[in-house]
Amino acid sequence: MTIVDAATMLGAIAVLMFGMSTMTDGLEKFSSGRLEKILERLTSNVFKGVLLGAVVTGLMQSSTATTVMCVGFVNAGIMKLEQTVGIIMGANIGTTITAQLLSLGDISSDALIFTLLKPTFLGSALAVIGIVFYMFFNGGHKRFLGQILLGMGLLFIGMSSMETAMRPLQSSPAFQAMFASFSNPFLGVVVGALVTALLHSSAASVGILQALSATGVVTFNIAFPLIMGQNIGTCLTSLVSSVGASKNAKRTAALHLTFNIIGTVVFLVLLYGGNALFRFAFWESTMTRGSIANLHLCFNVACCVTLLPFHKLLVRLVERIIPGGVEEQAMSVLDERFLSSPSLALEKAHDTVMQMGSFAKGNVALAGELIAHFDPKKLERLNETENALDKLEGMLDNYLVKLTDQPLSSEESMRVSELLHTLSDFERIGDYAVNVSECAVVLHSRGLVFSPQVLEELECLSSAVDETLEKTLSCYHTRRRSDAVQVEPLEEVVDLMADTLKNRHVERLKQGECTIEMGTQFLELLINLERISDHCSNVALRIIRETSSKDDIVRIDSHTYIHSLHHGADQEFDRLFEGYRKKYYIPIENTPQK
Repeated sequence: MTIVDAATMLGAIAVLMFGMSTMTDGLEKFSSGRLEKILERLTSNVFKGVLLGAVVTGLMQSSTATTVMCVGFVNAGIMKLEQTVGIIMGANIGTTITAQLLSLGDISSDALIFTLLKPTFLGSALAVIGIVFYMFFNGGHKRFLGQILLGMGLLFIGMSSMETAMRPLQSSPAFQAMFASFSNPFLGVVVGALVTALLHSSAASVGILQALSATGVVTFNIAFPLIMGQNIGTCLTSLVSSVGASKNAKRTAALHLTFNIIGTVVFLVLLYGGNALFRFAFWESTMTRGSIANLHLCFNVACCVTLLPFHKLLVRLVERIIPGGVEEQAMSVLDERFLSSPSLALEKAHDTVMQMGSFAKGNVALAGELIAHFDPKKLERLNETENALDKLEGMLDNYLVKLTDQPLSSEESMRVSELLHTLSDFERIGDYAVNVSECAVVLHSRGLVFSPQVLEELECLSSAVDETLEKTLSCYHTRRRSDAVQVEPLEEVVDLMADTLKNRHVERLKQGECTIEMGTQFLELLINLERISDHCSNVALRIIRETSSKDDIVRIDSHTYIHSLHHGADQEFDRLFEGYRKKYYIPIENTPQK
């Protein structure tokens, strides 16, 4: 190959890449954002996702662009990680369209219709038509259509130029030896991945491989690992786009890479293992543009069909690969773009407050387990979740303050106030769970162990507090008064239990059955558990107030309402209180003191 041939080849690659970029950019503009909206909405199941990913990528001619959009949607909370699996699988199929178009060069018939379809003619014709549309229409879809046709024309022209420049390589022993080394599957995969990562386009790298097929040195055992590597290399852009994004957005990019790596490994083992046993006849057959395009398509379809039944396992795998960051599940939904629609923003904020409540409830349960059986890993998990709660509180505060800058109805303003108070209650519940865990740390570090009777009392009290939290989250989710009225009688039973256990503790201290050090930690536990139920009462009371008529006493004076409940003014309250008292208080009251 002469210097002129080398320069021509590099120029042809540049034209091919520019044509690819021009066509993709034109397709994106021509869609006017419609494809993005389709991706957002039509992902109700994984099979629709595959079809959608294939169609959108086929139209945009870029699996990378489709995956990057998915990363953005997941980061914004518009889509869930599970919804992207099918789209990513389908994107790999859709990106094979370019190779199929470039394979038109294999048409050998002299008939006029087939001559017109050959890239040597089709490229020039499309480029001419495209440049006319692009130059003589100032805007609108006709100009974008011209950009698409121009890019497609340059794609074919670049391919033809590459083939011409590469023909001298056919007789080069050094080139043949170098290319033969790619039959090593590991080297072939690595080279294919590196070239595609450098070009940022698997379609372009497959196009270059198709042009190289004109030299006659591309055989099946060389093309196959290169194509598999190209699928891996195309993941680079989506990985870069996920830097600084939410944890689930990073998982979306990792899902793309994991899917391609697993597919590559599976089919490497199947084909190379099968060839070792049966010696496939096609193993060293020479590849053409058409057979390379078909191999690219068949491999991606086979990967999709093979791994589609395991799409849920793929999601779990990337969640294990990128662990932690529990706050990311909720943080991503608080996108500032939702602020322009207060009702939607309030809905997202409500979902995040619910997530805070769930985190707080989980930490209370963990803290109780630490008292009975100390486990450093559980303590670490509790502290991670507490950090998430603190971050969520700050984010929600800022988000709701920004929301108040929007024109809000009186009902929406009241909802903002209720959310601010509720998120504060859930954050405080999380703080009390940390206080309980600190008691567990003190007990463990000093080798202190509660007696079986004390542990039984604490377990009974903790169970009552857990049910209080469960009913609180339930009523906050359903926003039904019938659910909310169940919290206050249970909270009153928790107070009764805590007072009884305090009195018992004093008696144990008087009789010398308990040390001051142990007693201090026991009292601290009772205080924190009791305060958790108090905050649950606050949350439920807001739901009761919201669902009551304007002249109801609970709206006029909440303290008077609570006082009346505790003094026999409500038969439903008395009935519920008695039920919870029998369930939680009577068992500890009947426990003999030792």
